[in-house]
Amino acid sequence: MRNSPAAEAPAAAAPDMTQDTVLSVRHLVKHFNVGTGGRTIIHAVCDVSFDIGPGETLGLVGESGSGKSTTGRAILRLDPLTAGEVWFKGVDLGTFSKKQMRSVRKDIQVVFQDPYASLNPRMPVNDIIGEPLRIAKRWTKQGGPDRVAELLRTVGLNPEHGNRYPHEFSGGQRQRIGVARALALEPKLVVLDEPVSALDVSIQAGVVNLLEDLQEELGVAYLFVAHDLSVVRHISDRVAVMYLGKIVEIGTRDDIYDKPSHPYTQALLSAVPEPDPQRERTRKRIVLVGDPPSPANPPSGCRFRTRCPKAQEVCSEQEPELIDRGTGHQVACHFAEVVQVV
Repeated sequence: MRNSPAAEAPAAAAPDMTQDTVLSVRHLVKHFNVGTGGRTIIHAVCDVSFDIGPGETLGLVGESGSGKSTTGRAILRLDPLTAGEVWFKGVDLGTFSKKQMRSVRKDIQVVFQDPYASLNPRMPVNDIIGEPLRIAKRWTKQGGPDRVAELLRTVGLNPEHGNRYPHEFSGGQRQRIGVARALALEPKLVVLDEPVSALDVSIQAGVVNLLEDLQEELGVAYLFVAHDLSVVRHISDRVAVMYLGKIVEIGTRDDIYDKPSHPYTQALLSAVPEPDPQRERTRKRIVLVGDPPSPANPPSGCRFRTRCPKAQEVCSEQEPELIDRGTGHQVACHFAEVVQVV
């Protein structure tokens, strides 16, 4: 149920949607009611705001259960919003019905995490990629097959293999098919929900390079959801770090990777493997104590305080705002400071 009393996100004014903005998310909230009678509330996403410009990639990173994928699904309206606003092309998608959302699906597409489950095993690849064209009433007897063949070539696949079924392709090829399907209607924004996490490392690079090439060619914007910080660094222009449903740090790629200011971001970066064996032996790992709290009962104040080595009394009493605290980018920490992760 949208805008329920349980959601206490501040009211958001309509953002200034300029040609420099494709998507504006304002105070997004998504709760799930679970348990007997739905009495337990899971605070999956709480007051998340960000913008994405044309041709830009925003990486959304964090541990499992931090709310990354739920944020992407809420933006796509695959899950109904609890509160907040999702502005796209001058309208708030949060107010749209399922029928109204069909008119904007052509401009916002998604590539799912699992290339094995996201493709219909009973449909040949030509039909899978052509389905969006048929739904959008853009399919013609001559133009439709030509467009499908063009898309297959665009993602590096042979159009002659379009009559094959998904099980006849490798994992990387299946994900390329998913990318081709997402690009069929020439969208302005694609939500990439951990698109390479189910693939072998050797195949990941090929898919990521493909996404970058397509972005440069087509000007499409990406919301890249992932937990692999190495991949995110390679593809993203800006990075937002999530913890327990909230963004705790957001900035340019260089801001986040070279000047991490939130203790959680610093801990995540310290866990990224270093390819140089000598540097790997000398680098210092930041080990967080304990497990993330339950999203059904998040801590008061700063949600990270129960695992934070810098936590003080103010952290339990006052939730830190996501603002620039002199580090050059926005950080939600009372004691934010730039620490070089070695």
